[in-house]
Amino acid sequence: MDITNFELETIYYFILFFIAILAAFIDSIVGGGGLITLPALMASGIPSHLALSTNKLQSVFGSFTASASYFKSRSMPHLAWGVFFTGLGAGLGAYTVLLINDKHLKLIILILLTITFLYTVLKPSLGKKASKPKMKNIKLFHILCGTSIGFYDGFLGPGTGSFLIFACVLLLGYDMKRASINTKILNFSSNVVSLAVFLWHYEVMFLLGVVMGCGQIIGAFVGAKLVLKTNTKFIKILFIVVVGATIAKVSYDYFKSFF
Repeated sequence: MDITNFELETIYYFILFFIAILAAFIDSIVGGGGLITLPALMASGIPSHLALSTNKLQSVFGSFTASASYFKSRSMPHLAWGVFFTGLGAGLGAYTVLLINDKHLKLIILILLTITFLYTVLKPSLGKKASKPKMKNIKLFHILCGTSIGFYDGFLGPGTGSFLIFACVLLLGYDMKRASINTKILNFSSNVVSLAVFLWHYEVMFLLGVVMGCGQIIGAFVGAKLVLKTNTKFIKILFIVVVGATIAKVSYDYFKSFF
């Protein structure tokens, strides 16, 4: 399909605006908003790579709003190392996805998400309260997890926030609430860098991205306020639901190619 001549019917702009509100609300709390927006963009008939690039544009609005809300509340920690390495990984991932097919990566993501889901469900105490960190060197955590998860975010995206939250809970000993707040600025940095790569090497549907971005602002603002007022139990339940839905979606996308 020639993307330079691609046009989207007006009705889809309205539909995708409301989808972006829901996605941003969920993403600001437990991540996984891309599970909603990316499939919705592709279901609208938008070519895969164009859907990826446009999804990054609208995601920037939501991740920025959530980050700003947490920063204003003084709940945002200093994450310079995390921002740098997450952004670095995202840039590499975004450049790579323009070169290769994501079929094999989807299988890897499916396995990782399933492990995350099962570990969270089978360990009820996970994330309820802060615990002893398994990785005490935070700089090393940001180098390893920031780069690898950032790469995935640039390459594909859905589930990135969930991966970041899980890594903070499992390796740094954070509770779900602190982990959720901690990861927003990292997600924002990966969105910005990967978007920059798409703008440099590819195309973006600017009008649609801005329309959905407005929906992202609304959803992210409400979701961020809810995180600051709610407890870790609610966040964990939503985390399990979102990760479970992500597993179902990735499984469907992967295995349907065999039939």
